[in-house]
Amino acid sequence: MGTAWRTLEPPGLYRPRNARASPLYQLLETYYEEVKAIWEQRFERKYGFWRGFVDTVVARYLDCGTVEARFARLRCDTCDVEQLLTLSCKQRGICPSCDAKRAASFAALLKDELLENVGHCLWSFTIPKMLRPYFMYRRELLGDLVRLAYETIHELLSEAAGDHKARPGVVAVPQTFGSVLNVHPHAHCLASRGVWDEKGQWLPVPYIDTNAAEKLFAHKILRLLRSQDLLSDERMQLLLSFRNSGFSVDTSPTVWPQDTQGLERLCRYLLRCPVSLSRIHWTPGSKTLFYESKGSHDEPLLSHPQGESLDIFEFIAEGSPHPDSRASKTRRSYFGAYASRTRVFQKKHGISLHSLGDNNSSKSKSEPELSPKKRAALRKSWARLIKRVYQVDPLKCECGGTLRVIGFIIEHKVIHSQHL
Repeated sequence: MGTAWRTLEPPGLYRPRNARASPLYQLLETYYEEVKAIWEQRFERKYGFWRGFVDTVVARYLDCGTVEARFARLRCDTCDVEQLLTLSCKQRGICPSCDAKRAASFAALLKDELLENVGHCLWSFTIPKMLRPYFMYRRELLGDLVRLAYETIHELLSEAAGDHKARPGVVAVPQTFGSVLNVHPHAHCLASRGVWDEKGQWLPVPYIDTNAAEKLFAHKILRLLRSQDLLSDERMQLLLSFRNSGFSVDTSPTVWPQDTQGLERLCRYLLRCPVSLSRIHWTPGSKTLFYESKGSHDEPLLSHPQGESLDIFEFIAEGSPHPDSRASKTRRSYFGAYASRTRVFQKKHGISLHSLGDNNSSKSKSEPELSPKKRAALRKSWARLIKRVYQVDPLKCECGGTLRVIGFIIEHKVIHSQHL
């Protein structure tokens, strides 16, 4: 199994974060405006035009987890001690804390409500460096990228199962960053290791030829770009003439039925934050930093396997293409047996997907039936997510009592009046 998505064992004690102490916070607070001022002459050619909404994303991130911005008041129902809980910025692609919460909520949705009790593996689809700018400058193509990745999986699995009408269950997410924060659009697909036929019967597929997957995926991507008049026939021939085309498909990370913790970690990996605070090595005041690389199947030909030394302005510029606007519709997609339309059709016609060990499914039959709205609220509960990921209850007081929210302080004039 691949190691790129593995996490360390959860700590035994939950500790509220100190947002201002992180190197990312200090770098953006000190140098962001300077990077923006020199963007046109130094970075525009490499990273494209400045995206205006990034200003708002960074501004809100600098308020994330700070008492001066906004907070909630908590009081213990046993000893009456009060604590302050800082509120989050909820920005995408820049805040490690908020992205971790979003990933945990997403993983809870997939594991508890969507994924069937069968084996799953992570398919990683990468494209050549020559083609990556097309997907960064025309971001609507990221949706096509994950769609073509699904089509590749579907065609290969259904062919292997001998049933062209059978479909796998796939959750696909595009990502725009590599292991050293470089611009690297690619697709991750969490796919069942088999397909379901029209009657819902499970047909496992033990092996897929990744070389065949690579060639099929390359053909689909080149045909897409040719149809958009982005790629000439000569450039296509040049790309195909290379000994290594730059296309790659990896299917090694696998989780088997009943491995619920492994499945949840793999689901969280799909929506991980582009920036890892633990891999930034920077001394305040220094003009350079070292960003440590992770071993990754995303970039098998990575030229900096241990990391990369970067000018601090270059580091901030590399991170600027990755924040995602809330209007984006390409963050995640559901295909095949996991598509919404398919599930509605199955429910309407009384078709249920058969899986392994249905009597011991991870979706326990003894659990109380909750409305979709109630399930969504529980999934997004901050305390439940902390407890789920770190195995500690952040609302437990030192005395053993339970902390309750007694109010939210979000107006600046009220915050300043508290002399915080």
